[in-house]
Amino acid sequence: MTASTPQLVVHRDKELMAQAAAARLITRIVDAQAARGTASVVLTGGRNGNALLAAIAASPARDAVDWARLDLWWGDERFVPSADPERNAVQARAELLDAVPLDPARVHEMPASDGPDGSDVEAAAARYAEELAKAAGPGDRLGVPAFDVLLLGVGPDTHVASLFPEHPGVRETELTVVGVRGAPKPPPTRISLTLPAIRAAREVWLLAAGEDKADAVAMALSGPGELQAPASGAYGRSRTLWLLDRSAATRIPPQLYPPASA
Repeated sequence: MTASTPQLVVHRDKELMAQAAAARLITRIVDAQAARGTASVVLTGGRNGNALLAAIAASPARDAVDWARLDLWWGDERFVPSADPERNAVQARAELLDAVPLDPARVHEMPASDGPDGSDVEAAAARYAEELAKAAGPGDRLGVPAFDVLLLGVGPDTHVASLFPEHPGVRETELTVVGVRGAPKPPPTRISLTLPAIRAAREVWLLAAGEDKADAVAMALSGPGELQAPASGAYGRSRTLWLLDRSAATRIPPQLYPPASA
């Protein structure tokens, strides 16, 4: 699969980045719903993912979205009990999801450690892969839906979702969802989409704000292998968009990539 050329949008600060990303995502959802009747988005956790959701919640434009015709998925999840405040889904509900009229059947949370598979993270990952496969259309690749937008936060070590440098999950080429054990940041047990599943998305947006992300952004954009820098292996079929603030962009050579068009 050919990688779409990364495009960069650099915002003045993290607050403006969150607001602009929220406006961009609302527009993308509305356009997809106008074209096909539905839209699908993969959410990310972390400070930038949650800031984006909070910005959507605060935006008057959120009412342009037909929330009942939106499918929500997650790129990764902490494998902890379902009510644990560390879960990405719990945080997403607090920031936005509980405030909009979603169809509960179209909110696809990853299994929790108190779910039907108990503490078996591999079985839980396989369960989510089955849910993705059921939602995939006949022309969709790899048994996952063609997500309209897949959001990813970029970690200071270049990890995306719960795919960490040199970890087994980043090497996976067959499965669409994996159980992750021994993650270098807590909690150690997680569920994650794999890079092939991520690359089935129409658009992949990578979010990074703050000086602590500057080295990771520069490294991922400099073309290393995805084993060393998983973020460099995350790209969309039609578009790969890096949404940054100035602090996260400080170490990127300005001539490296052209800015994204509006």
